[in-house]
Amino acid sequence: MQTRLNTTDRYLTLWIFMAMAAGLLLGSLAPDQVAAFQSISVGTTHIPLAVGLIVMMYPPLVRVDYHRMRDILAKPKLIGTGLLITWVLGPLLMFGLGTLFLRDHPEYLSGLLIIGLAPCIAMVIVWNELAGGNRELCAGLVGINSLLQVFFFSAYAWFYLHVMLPLTGAEAIDLQVGMGDIAQTVGVYLGIPFLAAILSRMLILRIKGEDWLQRRFIPKVAPLTLYALLFTIVVMFSLKAESLLRIPFDVLRVALPLSIFFVLMFFFSFWVMKKLGADYRDSATMAFTASGNNFELAIAVSIGVFGIDSPQAFTGVIGPLVEVPVLITLVRAAFFLKQKWFTK
Repeated sequence: MQTRLNTTDRYLTLWIFMAMAAGLLLGSLAPDQVAAFQSISVGTTHIPLAVGLIVMMYPPLVRVDYHRMRDILAKPKLIGTGLLITWVLGPLLMFGLGTLFLRDHPEYLSGLLIIGLAPCIAMVIVWNELAGGNRELCAGLVGINSLLQVFFFSAYAWFYLHVMLPLTGAEAIDLQVGMGDIAQTVGVYLGIPFLAAILSRMLILRIKGEDWLQRRFIPKVAPLTLYALLFTIVVMFSLKAESLLRIPFDVLRVALPLSIFFVLMFFFSFWVMKKLGADYRDSATMAFTASGNNFELAIAVSIGVFGIDSPQAFTGVIGPLVEVPVLITLVRAAFFLKQKWFTK
């Protein structure tokens, strides 16, 4: 997969922007068809979007050597620092940026805080793969962050929305989100591709062997990541084309603090990991893990608590629309840092 992605990476940014434009065009020219497409949901899970994300994550996950994941335990300082940046600094930074840019829009601010409370467990796998990060470390961190979200998201949300939010002058919000609801979201977007990857890898290794897996199977499924990524982008932008075009300035107001968050978290995490003596692959993985967010969970929570037409849900949807172009730019920034910091 690495060779194929490196070959197509020269045009990846162009294709992503073309997919964004195609989604907007589709949503504008065929709103009735898009509305019918949007109804293909189970609860708060949009089935086509979930399929796109699951297929997108499968090829990178099937490449993971799960026997090597135990090696991440040999890096406690690295893991501990990364979790501290992700779970303590990240939400505080999002709170500060939200207060700075959205203090007069408490609904958008609360939606932004929900985004900042959970690190990414889906798209980060793709960004890490594109940047040539440590896929075993990434898989391990995704697993750790998933468990932390299941057990602590509700308490974290209560603290930021009930204790911190009133400090901005907004009213406190009592957010009631059960562990079961969060576990369901994590299970759909992470559990399914993880299980599929592990089972298929075990079966192929047992029946065909390592060489067939690496030389035949992985090159065949590798392009699915790119195709599913572009499909997911088209779906996301088509579903929200009307809102994006109707209130573009609101989109920009939400997009600005999100973009700053991604960039600051990425470069700060990369710098810290470099100072700790980490190599490029580990540093890239830590940087993308810290900078991304679990928008699937944020959108599901916002819709479930505030409603599908709420400003909080709108903010949640803006998240991945901003993340895609910013993070693909940061993939290129990662290669720049590799040349600058890790070639000596």
